[in-house]
Amino acid sequence: MKAMILAAGRGERMRPLTDTCPKPLLKVRGRPLIVWHILNLVRAGITEIVINHAYLGHMIEEELGDGSKYGATIAYSAEAVALETAGGIANALHLLGEEPFLVLSGDIYCPYFDFEQVKDVLHDKDVLGNAYTSEQRDACWLYLTPNPWHNTKGDFALNMFSVANDGEPKWNFSNIGVYRAEMFKAIEPGQRAGLGLLIRAYAAKGLVGGELYEGPWVNVGTVQQLEELNAPLSGKVKGA
Repeated sequence: MKAMILAAGRGERMRPLTDTCPKPLLKVRGRPLIVWHILNLVRAGITEIVINHAYLGHMIEEELGDGSKYGATIAYSAEAVALETAGGIANALHLLGEEPFLVLSGDIYCPYFDFEQVKDVLHDKDVLGNAYTSEQRDACWLYLTPNPWHNTKGDFALNMFSVANDGEPKWNFSNIGVYRAEMFKAIEPGQRAGLGLLIRAYAAKGLVGGELYEGPWVNVGTVQQLEELNAPLSGKVKGA
């Protein structure tokens, strides 16, 4: 399985830190956020990684190189202007291939997430061995979390392992998911497109699976959150 780390965002809320440093290179415990992901992916045997970038993207390439120092192989998808989440994925399909792939945001901190679990969440056959049609099989698999302070209403409901747009309670989308390439084929390379509406369209058809992840997870969106993560002997982060 290949993985894509989304790293093209500007990080406006993290200014002035992000005026001179791309957000995924901001450090937690002495290590860039994106490097935490790379090391955890490699630990799970996921070594082929695609990274998109736009703003200050050259700094990401200079820091990470070809990935060999981490035991990975990194390919880059450069964007002249950030194409948003789905647009960035569609623009990198030629690097990701046709098999299901993992996508995660470069600015989240989840040091104990076990990426081994993502490898077999999308199935092509039912429990009896019968092949699913494209109208039956899940197009993607999402990892949801308890709602953080910045998203108290949540994003999606979860009925067993089926993700729905409506229902209660709603959970927060962690920005970690496994996707089939077919989801993005209608988006032209270079076209801007968001991921949320695309996921909701498939969820309305009952074609999105998912599960709840309750381990440490922070969407690092403010300077205060970054400072709390780096504080000596810090406990639970307020922004979690």
